[in-house]
Amino acid sequence: MIKFLFKGILHDRSRSLLPVIVVSIGVMLTVVLYCWLKGIMGETISMNANFNTGHAKIMTRAYAKDADQMPNDLAILEVNKLLKEVKDSFPEMDWVKRIRFGALIDFPDSAGETRAQGPVVGWAIDLFSPDTKEPARFNIEKSIVTGRIPSKPGEALITNDFAVKFKIKTGDKFTLFGTTMDGSMAFKNFIVAGTVRFGAAAIDRGAIITDIADAQSALSMDDAASEVLGYFNEGQYDEQKVQTITNAFNAKYAASKDEYAPVMLTLRDQEGMADLIDYVGVVSNVMIFIFLLAMSVVLWNAGLISGLRRYNEFGVRLALGEGKNHIFKTIIYEGLLVGALGTFCGTLIGIAISYFLQNVGLNIAGMMKNSTLMMPAVARAMVTPTAYYIGVIPGLASMVLGSALAGMGIYKRKTAQLFKELEV
Repeated sequence: MIKFLFKGILHDRSRSLLPVIVVSIGVMLTVVLYCWLKGIMGETISMNANFNTGHAKIMTRAYAKDADQMPNDLAILEVNKLLKEVKDSFPEMDWVKRIRFGALIDFPDSAGETRAQGPVVGWAIDLFSPDTKEPARFNIEKSIVTGRIPSKPGEALITNDFAVKFKIKTGDKFTLFGTTMDGSMAFKNFIVAGTVRFGAAAIDRGAIITDIADAQSALSMDDAASEVLGYFNEGQYDEQKVQTITNAFNAKYAASKDEYAPVMLTLRDQEGMADLIDYVGVVSNVMIFIFLLAMSVVLWNAGLISGLRRYNEFGVRLALGEGKNHIFKTIIYEGLLVGALGTFCGTLIGIAISYFLQNVGLNIAGMMKNSTLMMPAVARAMVTPTAYYIGVIPGLASMVLGSALAGMGIYKRKTAQLFKELEV
């Protein structure tokens, strides 16, 4: 019977084409919205982890209290010893040291006078070690606009928006003015190796990337660092694992009263990330639920209307002796087949669009000009396994429910009423 109904659906386009198209569009929109929200929210959290928080971060207790001010006078001393300790204790994570700092950079003219000058936020990372993963975390290679990645000490990257604003070119020399770990003035000359655009307005307005050895020299931070960050080797943040690691590390220093003792924080414990993660989860789930509900109602109505329009057909079939139960079953099977066809087509198209948005994305930089939140300027989707079956709820279940409700009218059909309708 199912084979017979399937042939009927394919041949009678006036009855099946519109419902299949409606279901396909609804499922496609559901899949694309789901992947879109997952992509934007996931990339926002990933960007914050790569640039600022890590999956776990070690700081001194004093530094952690005012971490947003980047107080390098409270930085970690003997950082290489600490780095070796955590690498030996927790080899499942890649541990790196970093220095974050605020500074002023000055570009001189041919006479040595100031030509351009502006404040920047600095990241000092490991650029030159053979096995370093830091350039990849910052996506430096793909973010280069002009020039190249620094290849030797004394070279630095600046953000392209800053360079354009002050008419800076690769090869230009500049002086970095900052504050040493001891509170005195710091001066160091650099050469612009290249310019980068990370796609986050909060960073692109003015930032500098240097090798950590250069920053340690400039800021008098030999064997010191602002923070030590840990990243899971698999690349994915695991809340349970990182909490176990954090508890084990902090237990070693729990008895210490020293305000410079190290403390480890998870990604959730830093810079309002817990609120962001929870907010992202709630908002995305609510939006997906509302959209699923809306699409379900639309497709439920489509199935209902499709069945109501066929009341005369049902009456004729009853007059010819077909049983009401049999007609009801065929309606359910037809709704199931139409829903399955629409769900399959809609999921296929939605996944294709989502993969396109995942690889290409949409530029939303115009909406992020004054944003202080670290979000990507190119919004991308993220295709997850859930995307392959999330369309079943509005596509299949709603269509079958609509058909079932419409089919209930079969049991109200009376032969006497049928003859009156046929006479008309």
